[in-house]
Amino acid sequence: MKKKLIKLSNGETIYYIDEGTEKEVLVLIHGNMSSGVHFKPIIERLKSKFRIIAPDLRGFGDSTYINPIKDLEDFSNDICEVLDILNIKKYNIAGWSTGGAICMKIASNRQDQVQKLILIESCSYRGYPIYKKNTDGSPKLGEFYSNIEELAEDAIQVKPMDDIFKTNSVEIMNAIWNQAIYTVNKPSEEDNELYLSETMKQRNIIDVDWALTTFNMSNFSNGVSLGDGTIKDITCPVLSFWGDSDVVVLEYMIDETIEAIKNSKKIVLKDSGHSPLIDLPDTLVEYIMDFTK
Repeated sequence: MKKKLIKLSNGETIYYIDEGTEKEVLVLIHGNMSSGVHFKPIIERLKSKFRIIAPDLRGFGDSTYINPIKDLEDFSNDICEVLDILNIKKYNIAGWSTGGAICMKIASNRQDQVQKLILIESCSYRGYPIYKKNTDGSPKLGEFYSNIEELAEDAIQVKPMDDIFKTNSVEIMNAIWNQAIYTVNKPSEEDNELYLSETMKQRNIIDVDWALTTFNMSNFSNGVSLGDGTIKDITCPVLSFWGDSDVVVLEYMIDETIEAIKNSKKIVLKDSGHSPLIDLPDTLVEYIMDFTK
């Protein structure tokens, strides 16, 4: 899949996939440990129906990482500038996992532009918790790290992943995806190799983990940060997917977001894990097509 590039005012270069020729636009925002290429199954199915824009976020895929992010809104600001440069005024937007949080922020900031919001196994509008750990490795529920330096030393969730990227341990990363993400179906050997090569390009895992814990669009504290109350600014229709075999994003995270957004609907995908892009691409596309009519 060929990528184009755009240079932003902050000095970053964002690479993106631009497929399809239709007037209606669908923007796809990937999650952690991935890139725009991971949307390949639905890009192939939807490019005859939409113009699809699927960027690599700053520090992912081929995009640069000159300025470390401070929060997820840095990503959303990058994407908004990309769309402004492309002169895209109206669009549907879909976010997978961490990408869902980024899309929620875009929808709250660009009410006049976002037509429909699609959340695919999205983390909560209150962020994604990373708890301190007991000596046996189990989480200390309700106990959070107070700063990024503490979080970076988390010996279970954070530091091991950072080490995998630093040592380019592709086989270990493949095992993690098979255990946590591809819990129902697996991509073809060729596609899996492509996705892994894109995953291993990430350079910002600790920054993203911290941004996930501090992300909070509610009007109260999530244990780490006080919310900014912007969830109320999402006014477009919202469709949220959750796979019943997802072990990364739990159902309560989906439910609390649905409860916070007035015009929203939840779809439970049976026999699907954290990646319905692989598990149920035809079903996912059917729902997206119906929702965006």
